[in-house]
Amino acid sequence: MKFLPTPRLRPPDSGLLGRLGWILGLWGVALGAEIAPNPLDAEPAVIAAFATSTATHGGRDLWSLQPLRRPVLPTVRPGEPWGAIDAFIQQRWPDSAGKPAPAADPRTLIRRLYFDLTGLPPSYAESEAFAARPTPAAYEAMVDRLIASPEFGERQARHWLDVVRYADTCGYERDQDKPSVWKYRDWVIQAFNHDLPYDEFLRWQLAGDELPNRSAASLIATGFLRLGTWNDEPNDPEEYKFERLEEMVHAASTAFLGLTVKCARCHDHKFDPITQVDYHRVAAAFWAGPLDPGPREWLGGPDPKTFAEFGEIFAWSDRSAAPPPLPFLRKGDPKQPGPPVNFGPPTFLAALRDRPVAAPRTEGRPTTTRRTQLADWLLDPQNPLTARVWVNRLWQGHFGTGLVRSPDNFGFTGDRPTHPELLDWLAVELRDGGWKSKRLHKLIVMSQAWQRASEGVSETWSVADPDNRRWVRQNRRRLEAEALRDALLTVSGRLKLEPRGGPPVAPVLAAEALEGFSQKGAAWKASPPAEQSRRSVYLLAKRSLLPPLATVFDFPDTTLPCGRRDVTTVAPQALALMNNAFVHEQSRALAQRVVDVEPSAGDREQIQHAWRFALARDPRPEEIASATRHLAGLRAQNADPDAMPPLVSLCHVLLNLNEFAHVD
Repeated sequence: MKFLPTPRLRPPDSGLLGRLGWILGLWGVALGAEIAPNPLDAEPAVIAAFATSTATHGGRDLWSLQPLRRPVLPTVRPGEPWGAIDAFIQQRWPDSAGKPAPAADPRTLIRRLYFDLTGLPPSYAESEAFAARPTPAAYEAMVDRLIASPEFGERQARHWLDVVRYADTCGYERDQDKPSVWKYRDWVIQAFNHDLPYDEFLRWQLAGDELPNRSAASLIATGFLRLGTWNDEPNDPEEYKFERLEEMVHAASTAFLGLTVKCARCHDHKFDPITQVDYHRVAAAFWAGPLDPGPREWLGGPDPKTFAEFGEIFAWSDRSAAPPPLPFLRKGDPKQPGPPVNFGPPTFLAALRDRPVAAPRTEGRPTTTRRTQLADWLLDPQNPLTARVWVNRLWQGHFGTGLVRSPDNFGFTGDRPTHPELLDWLAVELRDGGWKSKRLHKLIVMSQAWQRASEGVSETWSVADPDNRRWVRQNRRRLEAEALRDALLTVSGRLKLEPRGGPPVAPVLAAEALEGFSQKGAAWKASPPAEQSRRSVYLLAKRSLLPPLATVFDFPDTTLPCGRRDVTTVAPQALALMNNAFVHEQSRALAQRVVDVEPSAGDREQIQHAWRFALARDPRPEEIASATRHLAGLRAQNADPDAMPPLVSLCHVLLNLNEFAHVD
C-alpha cells in the first residue's frame, strides 16, 4: 500500500467542501489509491508549519500539544503593550492585499466597547461625550472604568456558564430545581469581577473542597462538577453511574483542555492521542465522589451535613479517601468490567508522561486528593493546553471567533490557529502575569485590530479573506439573547441592576409556551413583577422550558458544554421582535419615557428623544422625515381603537431595527 505524503493527512481549514475532500482522501488511502492534492487545502506555508502528523507520531506532535514558549516579539512602540497584538497580526499581511478596514468611528466604538465589556448599551450622553473627545487617553480611561464595573463580571460570566452547561434545574421528566445552584453562578460573576487568577479559578472548581484553607466560596465552586443533568429514576442505575462519570470527564476536559476525552471511553480516540486507559485514569479522579443515586442523595451530591458549617451549598466532595477501584470497561460497557485502573493524568503530553504525581495533604479530610492532582497536572508549566484554551476563549469573547475557531476542539480535527505566535504570546502573558485575565481583556480591546471598523476593507482583502482569518476588520455581530433583552430593558428605562445575585428570576411566559405540559401552573411560576426587570444572567434556566425569546436567539443547549454559540439569522427572530409581548411592553415603556422627558414636545422633539434613548444618537434628517410621515399616517387612520398608539409604534420600529440588534 502506498501512503500519501504526510501533509495531505491534515484536515483542511476550508469549510465543508475541504473537509469532505479530506475524508475522501483518507478513504482513498485506505484503499491504496493515489488522491490528487486538495485544491481547497491551506496555503503552502501553513502546510509546512504542520508537516508532522498523527499518522507518524501517534498524535503527540499535534501543534496544540507542543511546549508553550514565548515567541519573538515583533517591533512595538514603547509604552504600548497591546501593540504586540497588532504586530503579530500585521506581520502576516502581504503588501499586495491592500488596506485593512479603518478605525471605527467614535460612536460605533463606544457602543461596541460597552456591549463587549458589560453587555449593555451606552447612554446618549456617554456616547456624545466620547464622540466629542475621542482621545486615546479618554478611551483607555473608559476601558478601565468598564472593566472595573460590576456589570463586567455579569457579562463575562455568561460565556463561562455556557462552557460548563449551567442550568438551575436537573432536566429529565421532573426537572427539579438544583438547590442553591445559583450560588455557583454568583461565584463565577464575582470571580470575574475580582479578577480571580485563572489557576485558582480552575483549581477551585475541580478541588475547592480539598484546599487547606477551604471556604464557602471554594466549596461553591465545586458545583461545577454537579451542573449536568440528573436522572433520579434511571432505567439501569449501575449503567447510569458510568454515564454520569463520562459526563463529568467530558465537562472537565472540554472546559480546561479543549479536548473531548470522553470519546475514549469505548476505544482509543480515533484522531487524538488519547487512549481508553487515559479516559479511565481521568475518570478515576471523580470515582470517589457522589455517583450512586439513593434516598439520602441531595440531587447527586454529598450529605448536606458534610458542609453544614457553610450553610446550604450545592457542592462536591469525595465519599471516601479509599474508594473501590474503577474497573476498565471493555468497549465502555459496564457489563464487561475488566481489571482496575488507577488514577493518573492522561499520557498524551510527552513532557509530563513519566512525571510522578505527588498526593497532597488534605489535613485528615476523607478525600482521595485525585482532583487536586488532576488540577496540578492541568496547571503544570509543561502543560501548554490550559493557557492556550483559556486565552482563546477570551479572544473569542471580543471578536466573536477565536484564534482557534473550534474553541472546544484543540485536537486533530479542530481548526488550526490563525496566528499561532499570537496565541502563544497571549498564553505566556497570562501565565507570567499571575494568571490574571483582566489585563488580557484590556490588551485586546486596546489593540487596533479590535478597534477597526467592520467594513471598509479593500476589494482584494474581501476576496482573499472573506472569513476574516487575518483580522483585517472587526466582525459584525448580532446581540446574543441576553444582551438583546438587557438592551430592551435599558432603553425602556426599566432595567434593574440592583439587587445583584440571588435566586433566579422567572419571567412571564406566554400561554402558548406551556402547551404540552400536563400541569401548566406547576411547570412555570413567574416571579413578582418587581423582579422581572433584572439582568438576563439572573433569569431561571429551566432545562425543560427555556424562554422562547431566548431560544430563538440561539441560547445554547444546557445539557452539553458550549464553547461557541450558534449564530443564526432566521425569520422567527424578526417575528419574535415584532410580536413578542415583552418587546411590546418595552416599546410602550420607551414611548412613555419619551413623553416624560418633555410632555409638551412636538413630533420633531419626540423623534429626537426616541432616537437618543434607543440608539444613543441623534436622528438623521431623512430619518426625521420618515418618522414624521409614520406618525402622521397612523394618526390619519385613527380607526382601530385597539391599534398601537403612533408614538408607541415608532418606538417599536426602532427596537426592531438591525442597528438596535447588532454591534458593528
